[in-house]
Amino acid sequence: MRTPTTLLLLVGAILFSGAGHVRSDASDHRYKEGDTVPLYANKVGPFHNPSETYRYFDLPFCIPLKFLTFYIYQSSDFEILYNKDRVIEISARMDPHSLVDLTEDKEVDAEFMYNVKWKETETPFEKRMEKYSMSSSLPHHLEIHWFSIINSCVTVLLLAGFLATILMRVLKNDFMKYAQDEEAADDQEETGWKYIHSDVFRFPTHNSLFAASLGSGTQLFTLTIFIFMLALVGVFYPYNRGALFTALVVIYALTSGIAGYTSASFYCQLEEKSWVRNLLLTGCLFCGPLFLTFCFLNTVAITYTATAALPFGTIVVIVLIWTLVTSPLLVLGGIAGKNSKAEFQAPCRTTKYPREIPPLPWYRSAIPQMAMAGFLPFSAIYIELYYIFASVWGHRIYTIYIILFIVFIILIIVTAFITVALTYFQLAAEDHQWWWRSFICGGSTGLFIYAYCLYYYYARSDMSGFMQTSFFLRIQGLHLLRTLLNAGNSRLLWSPPLRPSHLSVDQMRVRRSVHQSFHVGFLLLLAPYEFC
Repeated sequence: MRTPTTLLLLVGAILFSGAGHVRSDASDHRYKEGDTVPLYANKVGPFHNPSETYRYFDLPFCIPLKFLTFYIYQSSDFEILYNKDRVIEISARMDPHSLVDLTEDKEVDAEFMYNVKWKETETPFEKRMEKYSMSSSLPHHLEIHWFSIINSCVTVLLLAGFLATILMRVLKNDFMKYAQDEEAADDQEETGWKYIHSDVFRFPTHNSLFAASLGSGTQLFTLTIFIFMLALVGVFYPYNRGALFTALVVIYALTSGIAGYTSASFYCQLEEKSWVRNLLLTGCLFCGPLFLTFCFLNTVAITYTATAALPFGTIVVIVLIWTLVTSPLLVLGGIAGKNSKAEFQAPCRTTKYPREIPPLPWYRSAIPQMAMAGFLPFSAIYIELYYIFASVWGHRIYTIYIILFIVFIILIIVTAFITVALTYFQLAAEDHQWWWRSFICGGSTGLFIYAYCLYYYYARSDMSGFMQTSFFLRIQGLHLLRTLLNAGNSRLLWSPPLRPSHLSVDQMRVRRSVHQSFHVGFLLLLAPYEFC
C-alpha cells in the first residue's frame, strides 16, 4: 500500500563535535566527547500546502499487510568539512550494495563499517548556512529583479514629470497673476480649487475613525521600517522564520505608543469629547481583525492537528505582551498626544455651511480614482510580488532584502505622486471632500494586491483544501487591511503653515491672494502623502 503523495521533509541528524574547555550545549554548537547530540525531525505535509503541516511522529503510518521487508545498511561514508576547530558540514552516504535483509525473525550476522573523510574548508562557521539561501541571488534571478526596479523607476519619473508640470503651469501662473495686481484679483471670480478654499479644511466625517486609521497606519509603517532595518543587517534567515514572527510581535508591542500619540493628537485637534473612545478604537482597529482571524485559523489548525496551531504557552505569552506592554504604551502615547497642546490652525476661514459639490463626470468619482491610484503603484511592484508569494506560500527562498527595500521605497513614491495628482484634480473640480478620498486612494493598492492573491492561488499555485485556503485568504486579508491602514500615515499635512507674520513688508500687499493660493493649493497637494 503506497503512502499519499506527500513530501516527507525529514531533516537528518546534524552532528557537531569539537574539543575545547567550553560548556556543552546545543545552543553554542559545541560538544565534548560522549555528549548526547540532539536529533531533529522536521514537520511533514503536502508539498503544495505549506500551511498544512503535521508532526512527523503523529502521522498514522500505513503498514502493508503483505510483502513487508526490512533492510539495514552495513556501510556508511561520512564526509566532514571543518574550519579550524569548528565543524561546518557533515554529509552521510549509504552504500546501496551493503543492504542486509532483516525480514525473517532470526539471527543475522552483520559486519558494520563506516568511513570518515575530513576536509578543510574556508567557509567560516557563521556563514555555514548561506549556501541554503542563495537561490534568489543567482544571476538569472537578479536580472529579473533589476528589470522590475528599472520598470518601477520609469513609472516614478513619468509621474514626477506629470506632477511637476501641474505645479509649474498652474500654481506658478496663479502666483504671478495675483502678485501683479491684488485689486484685479479681488474683482476676479475665483474658479477651480481657489473657489473652495474656505471648505477644504472642513473636518472629515467620522473623524474618530479617521484619527484611529491615521494612528494605526503610522504604527504599521514604523513597524515595516524596523523590520526592513533588521533584514538589511542580516538578522533574518530563510531557514529560521520564527525570528521574523518574534520580531513582528515585539516591535508591534513597542511601537503601540506611536499609534496612541498620533491618533490622540490628531483627534484632539478636531474635538476633545471622546478621546478615550478614540484611543480604544485605535487599539482595536488592527488588533481586532487580527485576533478574530487568529482564533478562526488556530481553531482550524487544532481541528486538523496541524503544526500551525500555536501552543497554549505561546498564546499566553502573546496575551501577556498585549496586556502588559501594548496596552499601557498605547494609553501613555494617547495621554501624551492629548496633552501635546497641538491646535489645528487652518490658513483661511472655514465657512459655516459647506458648498454644494457640482455634478462630476463618472471618471472623477471615487471608484475610478481608486482604480487609477491603485493600478499604477501595483504595476511598479507586481513582478516582485510573484517571488514574495513563492517564498511565503511556497518553497522558494527570498534573501535579497535590499532589492525588496528599493521596491518598497518606489512604491511609496509612486503612491505619493499619483495621490497628489488625483487630489489636485478633485479640488480643481470643486470637490472639497478630499480627506477620505485621498486616504482610500492611497491604500487602494491593497485591493490590487489582494486580487493578485486570488489570481496566484487559482492560476499560479497548486494549493488546495479547506485549511490551506482558509490560511491563504485570511492572512492575505490582513495584509489588505494593513495596506489600507498604512494609507493613513501622514506628517506633512500637520506642518505649521505660513502665517502672515512670516511675510515681509513687500509681501503683505499680496498676502491674502498668495496665502490662499499657496496653502490651499500647494499644502493640500502635499497632504495626500498620508498614503503610507
